Amino acid sequence: MQFGLNFFPSVGPAEKPADQYFAESLALAELADQLGYEHVRTVEHYFEPYGGYSPNPVLFLSAVAQRSQKIRLVTGAVLPIFNNPLKLAGELAMLDCISNGRLDVGFARAFLPHEFDRFGISLDESRARFEEGFRQVVRLLGEEDVSEEGEFHSFRNVTSLPRPVQQPTPPLWQAAFATEQSFVEAGKRGWYIMGIPLAGERMRELMGLYRDAWRDAGHPGKGRVMLSFAMHCAPSREEAERLGAPCLDGYLTSLVAGAGAWTEGASSKDYPGYDKMIAGLREETYATQREKGVAWVGTPDEIAEMIAAYNDKVGGFESASMQINYHMLPEAEAAASLKLFADEVMPRFQ
Repeated sequence: MQFGLNFFPSVGPAEKPADQYFAESLALAELADQLGYEHVRTVEHYFEPYGGYSPNPVLFLSAVAQRSQKIRLVTGAVLPIFNNPLKLAGELAMLDCISNGRLDVGFARAFLPHEFDRFGISLDESRARFEEGFRQVVRLLGEEDVSEEGEFHSFRNVTSLPRPVQQPTPPLWQAAFATEQSFVEAGKRGWYIMGIPLAGERMRELMGLYRDAWRDAGHPGKGRVMLSFAMHCAPSREEAERLGAPCLDGYLTSLVAGAGAWTEGASSKDYPGYDKMIAGLREETYATQREKGVAWVGTPDEIAEMIAAYNDKVGGFESASMQINYHMLPEAEAAASLKLFADEVMPRFQ
């Protein structure tokens, strides 16, 4: 199993200024590279404390590229629905060049109604825009003289520059929350999958659908699954929970606030059941997340046991993408946690 960092801001200016957040995150990314972590990953969201400090993953990852040597740079994920494919393809290839071929490209559909409202895009266009957008970006990355007559974007005889270092394209990932179709389609395409264990008991089923679709499509191997976790490692459980528990509660509060429109009347054929899912997340806390095995907060021995148990529970996954400075966790404590995990937990799984 490989381990990396997932930078998902869940603070606003009243809690932590953006310049401080980025300075801390870049320092932690540099440390992760030195400690042998596999990847750094960040999201694309807008406007609200839940993700709003990360409107452009490519920009943040470009800064990480200049402060690291080996660590992979993962867009987790870019949102084709809010981007012109010609612009996005050029930016992604530029990052692959700047990093000398260390980019992994993750795509997602977006799921926050307030973002659709502010960009003036219908929730009911989500899947169609995603399907067209990622197809066009992938073609522009991997082909020359590309022509597309799309419902939303059209162009003729375009060769996007710069060309990516990794040929034909950087590794491709699809982010998925809890929609079966997303897991199946990623498997059919031969893409890797980014899952979110907030789906709870269903994660084993969803991963099974992905693995089955991968195999049925004739792709070699069984695919690759990356799951997201909150992590805080300390010499004692009491010390780990002193910071880890309230900060995870703060992150969950920001998530429910950012997605709250689903429980206030928002609906779409492209997002069946999201009202119930977000309503369920209102009941989640640090305690419930730790009980489910997806909040890795504790001593090295406790966390190692949680990792092994959850890996067995869901049928095995290849990569853990960990939030280590979630919500208001201070940089010094996050760095200490990062080092202790690298020293005493990672060797048990590598």
